[in-house]
Amino acid sequence: MKYILLIFLFLFSACSIKDYKFTQTKIIVIKSPKIKFSDLGYIRNSADSIELELFVAGKAIEKISVNNLICVREGCMTKSGFNKEYLNVSYPDNTLQNILLAHPIYKSDNKTLTKDGFEQYIKDENVDIRYIVKKNSTFFKDVKNKIIFKIKDTNE
Repeated sequence: MKYILLIFLFLFSACSIKDYKFTQTKIIVIKSPKIKFSDLGYIRNSADSIELELFVAGKAIEKISVNNLICVREGCMTKSGFNKEYLNVSYPDNTLQNILLAHPIYKSDNKTLTKDGFEQYIKDENVDIRYIVKKNSTFFKDVKNKIIFKIKDTNE
């Protein structure tokens, strides 16, 4: 019985409460086959985890935690499982994490530096992505799969 409890705690520790070092209020737009959202949200992160909390009219409607697993209201899943269900199966595992942190995607493929950030254009048989990161905003659009992420500072 003791071992079952330890296994249970280990499996669900990915969704446990974290101590986040940074919290940012953002205007967030997400359009994917399973998520449609446009309002304020919080992006919280520490060295090893990220949390995206989405609000509508001041009420929290969704919390997405990214750690070893990605946890949503329905439960936790692998990053590739999240991509398959919520985004696109061909995306690399860390795509959501990199978008939320405004880091390069696809191992920095086709990355071009700009005066206040960078741009990436990735096109193959599965995706047609335009990804633009500036000082105060992040824009991700996959035309082929109809997925959009817009993240802007609230003071912009």
